[in-house]
Amino acid sequence: LEDVALLLESCVVHDEDEFESSPRAHTPYRAVAAEEAPIPPTFGFVKTPHWSRVDADAQDAFAELIERLGDRVEEVELAGAIERAWDWHGIIMEAEVAVSLAREWDKGRARLSDRLRARIERGRGHGAADYLEALAQIPRLNEGFTELFEQKYDALLTPAATGIAPAGLASTGDPMFCSLWTLCGLPALSVPLMSGANGLPLGVQLVGARHGDGRLLRTARWLVDSLRRA
Repeated sequence: LEDVALLLESCVVHDEDEFESSPRAHTPYRAVAAEEAPIPPTFGFVKTPHWSRVDADAQDAFAELIERLGDRVEEVELAGAIERAWDWHGIIMEAEVAVSLAREWDKGRARLSDRLRARIERGRGHGAADYLEALAQIPRLNEGFTELFEQKYDALLTPAATGIAPAGLASTGDPMFCSLWTLCGLPALSVPLMSGANGLPLGVQLVGARHGDGRLLRTARWLVDSLRRA
């Protein structure tokens, strides 16, 4: 966590050449991460609609984690049109990849991987109306998450992946459990608090309120220290 905090201090700066970047006060993330939480944090456990894709040993590990946290955690059922969030994320990502790699597509598409070519082709097929509609959902989704964080939870707990890392270098695994938080621009980090059946680490993903990166680090520190003492 200290390394993550140090990296944030170096990277989270205003970039005048990036139109989505905005000025913000400097946060001493290392100092914030080392602070004691004023009160023990409260967590919401989010399975998401894709819980059935989580490996059995990972599901068992999460059940044990939730039991250890006791009254500090409760399950949260995401409401509304949340199931469509993954479709909206796909439309935005694929359309923007197609635009960003337009030069590579025009001049050397044969040298691109099959997977990347397929993604660009899908992106080129998305209409402007679909893209703009997907973008319009982001603030609506964030309204619901803002309410969760303001009224009750310091962080949400959810899988970082469907299970342990896959063998080999061909793939980093299914990003399904990161897509929602990426879409909404919420800070998230994965902490290897659990182990799979073969001893490889299983990540617990902590998700915080928008622009609450420092508080999320402090909450993650509390969780790690609390489980070590248990």
